[in-house]
Amino acid sequence: MTPEPVGVGRRSAGRARTSAVAEDEDAAVARPAAVESPKTTRRRRGEPRRLLLAAARELFSAQGYAVISTREIAEHAGVSETLLFRHFGSKAGLFREALALPFVEFIQDFSHRWRSGEMDALDDESFARQLNGGLYDLFRQNRSLVLMLWADNLPRDDEWASIGMAEIDKAMRELVKIGNEETIRRQGKAMPRHDLATRATLAMVAGMAVFGESFYGKRRPSRRAIVEELTQTSMHGRLHRSV
Repeated sequence: MTPEPVGVGRRSAGRARTSAVAEDEDAAVARPAAVESPKTTRRRRGEPRRLLLAAARELFSAQGYAVISTREIAEHAGVSETLLFRHFGSKAGLFREALALPFVEFIQDFSHRWRSGEMDALDDESFARQLNGGLYDLFRQNRSLVLMLWADNLPRDDEWASIGMAEIDKAMRELVKIGNEETIRRQGKAMPRHDLATRATLAMVAGMAVFGESFYGKRRPSRRAIVEELTQTSMHGRLHRSV
């Protein structure tokens, strides 16, 4: 065997090492460096649910029930759509909890207090003031539902029950019943067109709660002044009339 000249083996080994380094560098260019994922911000327990409810109230009132999508609500809340479905099951379930349940729960609580006898000792004005004040606060906090009910921009199909409207209707009938029985107890007789009178009172309270400063003039009156006016109007325009 002819011996390899001195230095040739070393040069070959050097070229091999250089080639290997070049290949490694090419591979590094071909393979993008792994991007470090940003640290996930952990929200407080219940925060996604609160954000979704707030976004739903805002978007439902602005665009209506039929137009808005769950994806848009989730994006507005900064929460994944998957979490929306995990918490509420559907758009109808989200609407029910965001807008319908506050009204239903208020009427249920008021009915429980009334049936327990807690309000029996109240005079006429105090009873009306408690009811009107509670409804006023409820409608101020949930103006979206009031606006949608006024616009009648809600589905009338199979979703009617699932969005909570059947529960609202039941709560309304309970409120009518309370008003009728309380009128008989305090005045000794039922009021003509009692159902319509109750709904008229609700509409009056809702309107005063929803209207902004442009309705009231230079400055919105205080809550106390508005509730007192509602009380006096419902007292003298409803309870003490001949027809």
